[in-house]
Amino acid sequence: MELNKRSVKRILLIITFTVLLIWGVYNHKQLGEILLGIYSLISPFVIGLCIAYIVNVLLRPIENLWMKLLNKRKGKWPEKLKRPLCLLLTILLVIGIILAIVLIIMPELRDSVASLIDMIPSYAEEVQRWWVSLSTFLDKYNVDLPEFDFKPDKLIDILKDGGTVLFNTTASVAGSIVTAVMNFIIAFAFSIYVLAQKETLKRQSMKVLTAVMKPEKLDKLLNLLRLANKTFTNFITGQLTEAVIIGALCFIGMTIFRMPYAPAISVLVGFTALIPVFGAFIGTAVGAFLILLVKPIQAVWFVIFIIVLQQFEGNLIYPKVVGKSVGLPGIWVLVAVTVGGNAMGVMGMLISVPLCSVLYAVSREAVNNKLKMKRIKS
Repeated sequence: MELNKRSVKRILLIITFTVLLIWGVYNHKQLGEILLGIYSLISPFVIGLCIAYIVNVLLRPIENLWMKLLNKRKGKWPEKLKRPLCLLLTILLVIGIILAIVLIIMPELRDSVASLIDMIPSYAEEVQRWWVSLSTFLDKYNVDLPEFDFKPDKLIDILKDGGTVLFNTTASVAGSIVTAVMNFIIAFAFSIYVLAQKETLKRQSMKVLTAVMKPEKLDKLLNLLRLANKTFTNFITGQLTEAVIIGALCFIGMTIFRMPYAPAISVLVGFTALIPVFGAFIGTAVGAFLILLVKPIQAVWFVIFIIVLQQFEGNLIYPKVVGKSVGLPGIWVLVAVTVGGNAMGVMGMLISVPLCSVLYAVSREAVNNKLKMKRIKS
């Protein structure tokens, strides 16, 4: 059998892939270290691309509004100023939103911690009275409980000891914090460069892809990238809109029922709503804990209120705002969020749903095409 050039290349690629796969299986720890090392080198640029993509969702409507307002002016200066001014306005808007969230949450969180510290003695006395009553009741049945002797001074000593350990740990982690801050600064600067030159980068990427890929494969890749871009954009836009709506409804409801910490908890509930499936539980748990420190009974009513609000949001708001933009069945949303959270934490939860949606759409299209070829109705 004669072998042409293409067959030889395929055989060599298969052999190389097989060798690398076998080596990776038998040296998985070393392979993991190598991959982590590579990721640590490129992570600022990966994070920068993610920041640029999210910011671009806000940048595009701002640029469209800029051109609508100035399209009647003659000359090219509105077009030249569009990118720098709109990019600056978008960055200031994002920074302002982040600062507003921090300034709303931090003061009330500080008040909650101070309230908790002030209430420790009364909580300790209440628990001690309850413990004595329980011990007296169980003595009738010859059940002895250990003596409960809790004093705030003991807690202070524990906190002091823990503070020493915390100081030592902080000193050892300081280098990692500095590295993380530097990586974020590099990522942020890189994202600004990408947004400022996105048309040029797109044109250069198309030149490279056109040069190295065949037309039919390039078309398939571009269709996949368009699908991914549409899915991620719809998901981000829908989640942000939904977060604003549910945060506003939470604030209105908490204000009507006169629950404490309404601004901070509403912002927290809206922010955690960005995380699919599990975000509602996180926001509810933290909000209930903050209210519990001040008004324990209202914490129960807060949980009931959030459950009702979540049902309203899940059945009415989410289908209307986000709709079927993600196009992923509920069971796969749960799988995607769980796997993404275990792999990459909160960031994994955010990107796993649209990523899984793209894979689901591509797989569904491939299966339907195969069924059509076999003349089987899907």
